[in-house]
Amino acid sequence: MRSRIMLSVLMVALLFMGMMPRAFAEERELAPQARSAVLMDADTGTILYEKNGREKLPPASITKIMTMLLVLEALDQGKIKYDDLVRVSEHAAQMGGSQIYLEPGERMSVRDLLKAVAVASANDASVALAEHVSGTDEAFVNEMNQRAQALGMRDTQFRNVNGLPEEGHFTTAHDIAIMSRELLKHPEITNFTRIYEDYLRQGTTKPFWLVNTNRLVKFYPGVDGLKTGYTSEAKFCLSASAKKGTFRVIAVVMGEPNAKTRNHEVSRMLDFAYSQYTNRLIYRKDDPIAERRVEKGDPGRILIKAPYPLSILMKKGDKPQQYQRRIVWNDLQAPVAKGQKIGEIQIIKDGRIVSRMALNSPLAIRRAGLWATWKRVSKSVLWIPEKASSSSTD
Repeated sequence: MRSRIMLSVLMVALLFMGMMPRAFAEERELAPQARSAVLMDADTGTILYEKNGREKLPPASITKIMTMLLVLEALDQGKIKYDDLVRVSEHAAQMGGSQIYLEPGERMSVRDLLKAVAVASANDASVALAEHVSGTDEAFVNEMNQRAQALGMRDTQFRNVNGLPEEGHFTTAHDIAIMSRELLKHPEITNFTRIYEDYLRQGTTKPFWLVNTNRLVKFYPGVDGLKTGYTSEAKFCLSASAKKGTFRVIAVVMGEPNAKTRNHEVSRMLDFAYSQYTNRLIYRKDDPIAERRVEKGDPGRILIKAPYPLSILMKKGDKPQQYQRRIVWNDLQAPVAKGQKIGEIQIIKDGRIVSRMALNSPLAIRRAGLWATWKRVSKSVLWIPEKASSSSTD
């Protein structure tokens, strides 16, 4: 009798397993060899798959995603320029591991150094860029940690700019996805990370051949970044970005046993994302959203544009009508600081916010003086509509 009961229970369990949705069954097997993994929609930050995503692990050269982010932000702020010639210090030239064999006193442009980091994972180029941005690589590391905290990367601590093994240097697959998403808000970075092979020092006696350590940029359609990593402690790591149409995803794996398995499991994660999900673009970068009046401001009105693309992530089969868009504005009164949050776009489904985009002031707005206020009031009082004399009400 007991054996019959056991057999019945087993048959029911097998039947249940057979009826399990295929997408869920596949999701469990996406990255079986990885120590941890995360699959994220780049536009909304939605996690599509996660395995031990919060486990603190050594990231190896994936560290350089934060290095590249700070360099791109320094370029945007005008602190440095692509054509700046960076003088290589003895310290930078002494870095081991992956390198382009910079020599002390050699000069190389920010553009070429960034290419060396993005394509060849050059440790010496990373330090040279850090010193150019912040004066010393120690100061740059402090900025890396500050930026990580600002992004909500709670389980990350950087000790160096290139990911060489060091006690207390760790992050998680989840935090890597966050900083990868932030880096991709600077779309020009993929002009570097998607290069498969190129040269540095062309036209000299020491040309250097670069080959991308991320082979998927050549062998998986749509992959255009971002960064590999390997040390004996970290094993094989990768943060890969891929884009099909307007749908971009980020796949992160850490602790893979070898490069072949790493690439295979990342490919499975990307295949899963594109087979199960799609997106609908709401705003492109710099699309106008609204013009806002600034109380007592000079200027009195500002045009708000989308700071980066915003889309709706949809399970295949969902309908766009299931989603609503809402804009929530803060009270806007001068003075207003550049970058100050003034509102938020929310995408809502079934009463729940599924995506949001902060709207910030594109410029600093001072409080209007008496003369500016008088001119504004006079203009509003004396202004006569062009069709004021017409009786038409169209």
